[in-house]
Amino acid sequence: MRSMRRLQHAAVSRGLTVAASPGLSGLPELASRAWQDLTVLTGPASAGTPPPFLIEPADCDADVQAYRRIRRDVFVAEQGLFPGSDGDDVDDDPRTVVLVARSPEGRVLGGVRLAPVTPAVDLGWWTGSRLVVAKAARTAGGIGAALVRAASAYAEDHGVLRFEATVQAQNELLFRRLGWGKLREIAVLGKPHVHMRWPIGRIQQHAERDKAMLGRLFAADPDDAAGRPSSFLGGKAFLGDDGAPVPGTDLVAACDAILPSMVERDPEWAGWCAVLVNMNDLSAMGAKGIGLMDALGARDESFARRVLRGLTKASEAWGVPLLGGHTHVGVPASLSVTAIGRTARLVPGGGGRPGHSLSLTADTTGQWRPGYAGRQWDSTSTRPGAELRELGRLVRRADPAAAKDVSMVGIVGTTGMLAEASGCGAVLDVGSIPRPASAAMGDWLSCFPGYAMVTADRPGEGRMGSPLASTAECGRLVEGSGVQLRWPDGMITKAISNNVTGLGSTQA
Repeated sequence: MRSMRRLQHAAVSRGLTVAASPGLSGLPELASRAWQDLTVLTGPASAGTPPPFLIEPADCDADVQAYRRIRRDVFVAEQGLFPGSDGDDVDDDPRTVVLVARSPEGRVLGGVRLAPVTPAVDLGWWTGSRLVVAKAARTAGGIGAALVRAASAYAEDHGVLRFEATVQAQNELLFRRLGWGKLREIAVLGKPHVHMRWPIGRIQQHAERDKAMLGRLFAADPDDAAGRPSSFLGGKAFLGDDGAPVPGTDLVAACDAILPSMVERDPEWAGWCAVLVNMNDLSAMGAKGIGLMDALGARDESFARRVLRGLTKASEAWGVPLLGGHTHVGVPASLSVTAIGRTARLVPGGGGRPGHSLSLTADTTGQWRPGYAGRQWDSTSTRPGAELRELGRLVRRADPAAAKDVSMVGIVGTTGMLAEASGCGAVLDVGSIPRPASAAMGDWLSCFPGYAMVTADRPGEGRMGSPLASTAECGRLVEGSGVQLRWPDGMITKAISNNVTGLGSTQA
């Protein structure tokens, strides 16, 4: 189980009551999954120090059956809420995850289940439900609250982007104290409930960490009292773009550096990626690469050879020569590559307008790069050079109004950058985004995907497409700023609240 947090109890001096159901009024085909979870008090606070307990995924059928017995004891026998059984189709869904709280002796004290809402395809929209604590364990203060916290952590850690529950109205305050937000009041089996959501901010945090400083560094010259744009940037029409046009020529220049930790850890892959990201940058601007220059730092000659091996292999695959560069040995690992391309017509990143459709073209073949699961999707290292070069021609051939290649800030962050440069906001339809079946939605939307392009055009005029990649119209540019996600039930959630870089619009 990837990075599962094992959570010891926290001393919480109150009982916990929970109910959870998704409230699927916008999805009638999922009505059978409107899980009728009702309240179970976890009992009064215990005197003194509560006994320890551990929360972890149920890893055998015995744990799951113990959890279900507690549910029957409480929901059926004790509360009389269900006749005979509280089981439902969620219990039969193989994707359902059960977290249990157990005593030091291994006895199951309670549990909670998590499951995707949408059938067949997991879009990253989950709910928590059937939280229960055994009657005899309700004096062990904090078990219920700890299960809620564990469920929230598990959901975030496994690529979930929307996590919700429905709780009885009297428990709204408790959930708010645990960090949940209120969405609306609803009735479940005639009883007042509150539909609530756990705030998941991974995409916002990712964008802020990787891109928010750009505006502070480059939007204006810090030594210019008039606040004129920094001289580090190219022309206004290509502000914040993937590359920069060389004035008076048909040349485009791009430059990327690889994280030193990645160079140190995987030098051949770092060399390959240094070429890959530059080729993507040029491709997004409609340019064809004609040459590469590298600057390499290495601890010794042997290490330098490994980086150069990756650079050379990628240079040959894309058919773009390494023209030269600079190499320094006896220093910490570092690598940057500059690429030069040529084009008759530049495709800007900021050419979109409100009302334009957004498309994603992505190579969804491949797998997570070993050692970078959830962060780097490798769709390129096993492709023949001819196929890589064909992918590199797609933007040039389609000539969209705007294009950006998906960088380390991910699909949503890159969409936000295109929208910002275009003076717009964006809405992405989660269910329409091309995605590998083995990638969780949260990971896919925030990772480096190998080859992926976000493009904007008038509705119905998108021309991106290739047998080598999946292309889908999956959103729209709108008035405003930031990026929102539209879900199959019509709910819209905010992924990025404002502009990504702070560099502003090329239209201003």
